[in-house]
Amino acid sequence: MPAIPNLPSSSHHSDNRHPITMIVLFVICLLAILLDVALGSVVIPFRELLIILTGGEASNPTWTTIVFEFRMPRVLAAVLVGSGLAASGLLMQTLFRNPIAGPYILGISSGASLGVALLLMLGGVFAVAQVGSWALVAVAALGSGLVLLLMLLIAWRVGDMTTLLIVGLMIGSATSAIVTILEYFSGLQQLKMFVLWSMGSLTRITWAELWVLFVIIIIGLVTAILLAKPLNGWLLGEDYARSMGIPVQNIRFIIISVTALLAGSITAFCGPIAFVGIAVPHIARMLLRSQNHLVLMPVSILLGAIVLLLCDVVAQLPGSAQQLPINAVTSLVGAPVVIWIVIQRR
Repeated sequence: MPAIPNLPSSSHHSDNRHPITMIVLFVICLLAILLDVALGSVVIPFRELLIILTGGEASNPTWTTIVFEFRMPRVLAAVLVGSGLAASGLLMQTLFRNPIAGPYILGISSGASLGVALLLMLGGVFAVAQVGSWALVAVAALGSGLVLLLMLLIAWRVGDMTTLLIVGLMIGSATSAIVTILEYFSGLQQLKMFVLWSMGSLTRITWAELWVLFVIIIIGLVTAILLAKPLNGWLLGEDYARSMGIPVQNIRFIIISVTALLAGSITAFCGPIAFVGIAVPHIARMLLRSQNHLVLMPVSILLGAIVLLLCDVVAQLPGSAQQLPINAVTSLVGAPVVIWIVIQRR
């Protein structure tokens, strides 16, 4: 299994550059937010957008409705989802010391997909007609929660990370197989609803759901940042981490739980969103030339938000009434990055 190379933590000069990098990325993130709010089927001029966001009255009242009712929930969801996926992807890559590990590698997302598939495809016409977004969130959270419990039990019994990785992949394959069987026997309407959900979407999220997602993601991100020092020790191997006084078993549990919290909640609210969690940590490493998680984690979080915001801009097809599934855009952006990483590491 390919290991992430232990790059030197760069020179003192480079360490001085890291805060500047974070400030620049923060400014880019703010600009990406404005760009994503401004562009869409109706293009809102930047000057008017700034008036709306500062509480002024736009020359066209419809623009205010578009910004606050439709675009702001989607754009803020993009920031939260991108940040959460990048952080959980970095946690998994460090935990397994594997460059192509991602937030969904433990089968958490597959558990959520199975929950949604059971509700939509076994519920029949009644479920399709009556199911609300909160019901989808609840069954997706339940599915990912059950897989998390299973993975924590296995992590408790099995010390070997490679075994844990293989078990996670097998659980993902088994749940995907059950979903495929359900798809085969389901009606056209149920199948269409599930396929649309599985494409991932930032547009379905409401303000009420956004607040719940915000609380969950912030808890996950703060915990991920606090894990920076143990993660630095983990890079040099579990034995080294133990010699530093890091409680390896406890930290492993926390890493798996935080990843499940982030990836599971994102899948529950927005559906599975591919590649961001795998590609962004590598972009952060290339940018920083450092493996120090004290800077790598916050930079990955900022980059995750920027990447998903820019993907969302592309997905909106500015000036067009059409909209691409967010998964299609993230895969087109992320796949070349992952291919390049694999070729570079040989």
